[in-house]
Amino acid sequence: MLRVRCLRGGSRGAEAAHLIGAMLGRAQECPVCSYNEWDPLEEVIVGRAENAHVPPFTVEVKANTYEKYWPFYQKHGGQSFPADHLKKAVAEIEEMCNIMSHEGVIVRRPEPIDWSVEYKTPDFTSSGMYAAMPRDILMVVGNEIIEAPMAWRSRFFEYRAYRPLIKEYFRKGAKWTTAPKPTMADELYDQDYPIRTVEDRHKLAAEGKFVTTEHEPCFDAADFIRAGRDLFVQRSQVTNYMGIEWMRRHLAPDYKIHIISFKDPNPMHIDATFNIIGPGLVLSNPDRPCRQIDMFKKAGWTIVKPPTPLISDDHPLWMSSKWLSMNVLMLDEKRVMVEANETTIQKMFENLGIKTIKVNIRHANSLGGGFHCWTTDVRRRGTLQSYFH
Repeated sequence: MLRVRCLRGGSRGAEAAHLIGAMLGRAQECPVCSYNEWDPLEEVIVGRAENAHVPPFTVEVKANTYEKYWPFYQKHGGQSFPADHLKKAVAEIEEMCNIMSHEGVIVRRPEPIDWSVEYKTPDFTSSGMYAAMPRDILMVVGNEIIEAPMAWRSRFFEYRAYRPLIKEYFRKGAKWTTAPKPTMADELYDQDYPIRTVEDRHKLAAEGKFVTTEHEPCFDAADFIRAGRDLFVQRSQVTNYMGIEWMRRHLAPDYKIHIISFKDPNPMHIDATFNIIGPGLVLSNPDRPCRQIDMFKKAGWTIVKPPTPLISDDHPLWMSSKWLSMNVLMLDEKRVMVEANETTIQKMFENLGIKTIKVNIRHANSLGGGFHCWTTDVRRRGTLQSYFH
């Protein structure tokens, strides 16, 4: 039997006893539990557009953005995103939260942070960016929250916005792991990475050359996607092999990590390229075909190619591609949250027997994400299973 001895001084000892007691025998009632992308969603973290700042135009940012937007970064790097656009994005995400609540999902939000503050480590100086995309930094595997180390210097301290939430989940029984924080010294980046043209990008990606080196582990959580005991990951501009290997060792033997790759000139985050929406059901971007697609077909998976996005060419997508149309969030196997203007993909889902929950987040898209990016599912009602054989 465990005995908890309170320390003299009363409140501190009582708090410690309460914390220990709270963490005992909580497996069945842990507020954090999610094994895949489609079990019924009960609780979710939704990001904040408030105070979002354009990242300084460093080499790792340049490698992940297209040349047409480089003047925007050169002009606005370290400053707020355009105020009117940001205001509309904030309103869209508020409406998205309201709709999710109406659908029966508990919605949690990160803390507002002043991202304009400049910070300095022994290795670099930067200002912050935002806490808009919790999918990039937080991954839930079972009852464990894993904080990703990130790869952009402007995102080094992004975890601070989520810490109050994570501490709350920890106190209620969740496991909490923080991956090794990289120094983000110059050696982590290829300072001469040549990426002026799309042809350059295609050639380098095909050769397995990226702006991040193997100097130390780094990864963004959004380069992983979950299907029960199997997780799929890509080597990208923000996720290196050392980061993938850290995850492989950390999650073994209960989970298996599979590295997959795509014909993608700008690999960064997997969920607008390969988005698993059900057991053995995956959206696969027709513009970025998966080089290992045969192994999914052999496993009996259904591969669905989503239609060409409808977003107009003149809509600003400073940090992403039009394929955010397939960056959807499953509320369960038969309900999906999808962009209100993307009528062709809505029809595709309806043909699959999936009800569409339509929400307009066009201005939020400009900040770099769709519904999957803007969220991290904290709890889904389901059990650990194998879907990939």
